[in-house]
Formats: sequence, C-alpha cells, structure tokens
Amino acid sequence: MRKFLEGLYRKHKPGFVAFVFLIFLYFIAIFADFIAPYPYDIQFRHNPYQPPTPIHFFDREGHFHLRPFVYGHKLVDPVFKVYTTCWNETYPVEFFVRGEPHYIFGFIKTDLHLFGVKAPGKIFLLGTDRVGRDIFSRLIYGTRISLTIGLIGVAISFSLGLVIGSIAGYYGGIVDTVTMRIVELLMVFPSFYLLLALRSMFPVDMPSIAVFFIIVAILSLLGWTGLARVVRSMALSIRENDFVKAAKVMGGSSFYIVRKHVIPNTLSYIVVAATLSIPGYILGESALSLIGLGVQEPYPSWGNMLAEAQNVTKLTTFPWLLAPGVAIFLVIVAFNLLGDGLRDYFDVKLQK
Repeated sequence: MRKFLEGLYRKHKPGFVAFVFLIFLYFIAIFADFIAPYPYDIQFRHNPYQPPTPIHFFDREGHFHLRPFVYGHKLVDPVFKVYTTCWNETYPVEFFVRGEPHYIFGFIKTDLHLFGVKAPGKIFLLGTDRVGRDIFSRLIYGTRISLTIGLIGVAISFSLGLVIGSIAGYYGGIVDTVTMRIVELLMVFPSFYLLLALRSMFPVDMPSIAVFFIIVAILSLLGWTGLARVVRSMALSIRENDFVKAAKVMGGSSFYIVRKHVIPNTLSYIVVAATLSIPGYILGESALSLIGLGVQEPYPSWGNMLAEAQNVTKLTTFPWLLAPGVAIFLVIVAFNLLGDGLRDYFDVKLQK
C-alpha cells in the first residue's frame, strides 16, 4: 500500500488527493451513526427549513471564546420560514456528547456522538428540510447508500464482464459468437429506460434494504456488457502470446490458462475502468431515488434528498437543499481523478 501511494503521488497528485478524499468519505460512511449529531429520521417540527447554524468564536460584544458556540434560533414567520437569532441563548459545541442512542457496526449500542450541543440547543450545519430533519446528518447517512452501491455494483458487473469476456475471447468459435450476440442484445435497449422498467416490476413500498439490493442487481445486470466486449478483444490478443502457447504445450488446461494468464493480463485495464464506472452507478441510484423509485423515505440517499430541491422557489429560498448535489459532484470528480491517476500508475510506458 505504501508503494502504491508513493507511486500514485509521484505520477498523479490530483489522483492521490482524490484517493485520500474517497477513503475519508468511506470512513465517514462506516461511522455515520457516531459522526452524525442526530439520527437520520428525527424531526424537529418547530424548525422546518431552518438555515445552516453558524458556529461562533466571538460573541455579540466581540469577546473571543476558546470553545466554539452557537446561538439559539426561533421561528418567527411560519409561512415564509423566517428565523430570528436569540442572542441571549448560547450553547457550547462539545465533542463526544451524549445524544440519541445508536449502534456502531450494527451491534455496539451507545449514545455517544462526535459533536453536538446540549438540549435545548440545536446545531444544523447544513440547515433542515421541510419537516425539520438535519440535512448534515442525513447527508452523512446517505454516504452509505450512494457510495456503497457503486462499489458493490462494480464488483458484481466487472466480475461478470471479466469472466465472460475472457472465456469468449479465449475459446472463440461458437462460444464467442453466442456470448457476443447476447451482449449486443442487452446493449440494444436504452439503459435508463430498461432500468425504469425493471425497477417498476417491484412494489414501490418495498423496504429500503430490499430496494437497495434490487438497484444493485439491476445496475450490475446492465453494466457488464460493455466491459465484456473490451475484455474479449483483449483476450483474443493475449491468447496468441508465446507464454499462453507455452502453457498449452506444457499441458495447462483451458481453465488454468484463463485464470493464470488471460485474466491477470487484463487487470490493469479493469482497475482503471472500474474506478471510472463507479460514478455511473452513483448517478443511476440517484436518478432512481430522485424520481421516487429508489431508496424510500425516511432512509436517506443523496438522490432522494435531492428530490426536495426540484422546486425552483425552494432552490432560491432554501439553497442548502442542494448540499447532496454538491456531494455527488465532488464524489464523481474524485472518482474520475482517481481513475486518471490509476491509468498513469499502471501505464507501462510511464513506468519505463
């Protein structure tokens, strides 16, 4: 790992930064229950569309405070969602504060959160939505769906594409012909409309965890065909190399040659292509959730959080609702930069 990081940093610094950024996001996804100050489904009914809570080090009189704090806020206009600052109410921001109970890794029960303020104070770093849920906390929880679906989807689809493409390219003949015709048949259908059709076969009110696995399965079903064609063409070339012919002469079976020679010689391309394909899975899930066919409320994903930001009036009045869109943009840019960095890292010419 150290050698990889040093090589990536030397050959593509933006890719190295993107790799560190993505590792940080996956760390957040693992410990979302601990990092988020509130549960994803808790509603503060008296704080709908509250703007982001500013953190202060200087009070109203200009005195510096070593510990950051927030002021209290009160809703004064329920119609236009106008809030006023309660200057006489200050709540210090504390680390490792007690709050709502949750589970770490799914079985360690605790009520400890990374940061927060004591009741009746509230801290909303990215504001609240229409029912008073903390957008920052929901954004943290949403990383689990929006980032995990890319990794699992790519792992499944690229495994299928790698194996099927390698077998088709190595054996050729009728195996190659039948496999490629099936691939072309699947590629004829418009992917997004096929995605909608497959998702509509299942009830809309399914549990979020079931919807998650269905979306992963559908995206994986649609994502392996293009890779299989590329790997097949690579396998056609690899099977003519001397080391493959030598393995045949020495009695190596076809399964052994595919496993030991064909697949390993495509891995450098696979790693880069997989990294560049993850944003497609994230956007696919976000698109389904945006139109209400993906992960269902109250569990958050970045897509269903953006569904509330479709109204132009809300966008101009409550711009903090676009926070999930900014997160999607940053993650997609990071994966593309990482893909460019891995391409340079595995490039034989650059290594020489």
